[in-house]
Amino acid sequence: MRILKLPGYFYPEQISSSHLTKDLNEAYLKAGFTFVNYVPTPTRGISDEVRKEYKTKKYEELDGGKVIVHRFSMFREGKNPIQRTIRYVLVNIIQYFKGSSAKDIDLILSGSTPPTQGLLCGLVKKRLSKRYGKEVPFVYNLQDVFPDSLVNAKMTKKGSLIWKIGRKIEDFTYCSADKIIVISEDIKKNIMDKGVPEEKIEIIPNWIDTKKVVPIERKDNVLFDELNLDREKFYVTYAGNLGTAQGIDTIIETARLMTENAAIQVVLFGDVANKKDIVEQIKGLPNTAIFPLQPQSRVSEVYSIGDLSIVACKKNVGGGAVPSKTFSIMATATPILLSFDKDTALWNLIQAHDCGYVTEAENPVAMKNAILCAFSDTNECRNKGLRGRSLVETSYDKLKGTQKYVDVIYSLVTHH
Repeated sequence: MRILKLPGYFYPEQISSSHLTKDLNEAYLKAGFTFVNYVPTPTRGISDEVRKEYKTKKYEELDGGKVIVHRFSMFREGKNPIQRTIRYVLVNIIQYFKGSSAKDIDLILSGSTPPTQGLLCGLVKKRLSKRYGKEVPFVYNLQDVFPDSLVNAKMTKKGSLIWKIGRKIEDFTYCSADKIIVISEDIKKNIMDKGVPEEKIEIIPNWIDTKKVVPIERKDNVLFDELNLDREKFYVTYAGNLGTAQGIDTIIETARLMTENAAIQVVLFGDVANKKDIVEQIKGLPNTAIFPLQPQSRVSEVYSIGDLSIVACKKNVGGGAVPSKTFSIMATATPILLSFDKDTALWNLIQAHDCGYVTEAENPVAMKNAILCAFSDTNECRNKGLRGRSLVETSYDKLKGTQKYVDVIYSLVTHH
């Protein structure tokens, strides 16, 4: 079975959900699938040296020829939103023509980042189906609902031109997809309210490999030595995008409110090179340190540093989202410190299983109080972490989750 993918990012690029992609790829290869990828020159989270190396790699066969990679040249992704938009559009145009000329494709598989991926794959499906003289099924993996996410982040508003364009893209994507995989009941309800039939939707929560992501005792965690961190202190960690939508301003303000308590330290891991403004903001905070984002292979060490680990967002951004880092944190038996929209899927999950502390988004005072609560009762704090570890072991198993994706693909290709 040959599956076409047109991702915006591809190895060696670092993205927040890269472990999910890796786990899925392992399951797909085990199932005997072959993947044909058309991707731009890597840009995100890599050095100039690595980018230069991959500029010359136009074609690769990985995993014994089961993963075929066609790379094409594209300028670097910048911070300017207009420049990034232009880059996305150019990448999609090239991918459309290359994907439409692909041979012997049995199915098209797409993620939802960037949000034009669904539109792109819907158009390629139409073109390939016409070329082949038969329907080519399309599976859409919806992790983030667009344009709702832009409205919630106050980057636009309902009725605006951007919102109208986004809704057209969304409707076309849902109509084109033969199956839409979502990660929560909230997202399922959201798209059903927009007219998507229930039988087209499959709920498959994200997962974590609990054999690879494990708790590491503080005395054995070499990151403490590498980063010169005092093992005797109480640590609150955050790892991921250092953006406004991720609530980084709230985290920094919370740290500022706790400067008098030297025993509590905030440690951030992120894209330091492109976030010099964040680096400047924390320079005057003696209780806060920032380090480069660590590779996925060190996720156990990163989250095991924390007595608490933060999952945060701006107000009205959480929606049905359950960030994949949530399960990585739980797998290390570290309690979640949630700064999120109330009564969302993630808020209810943390409360129902008592595996962390919940505070409403953009409320640094509430976040500070939650940290002080955990600091004052470290035994209960540890117990919350252990409950999180138990939850992912029983309910968010890697093999069960990836097999559901395989089953969806098999059933669609067999049906068509």
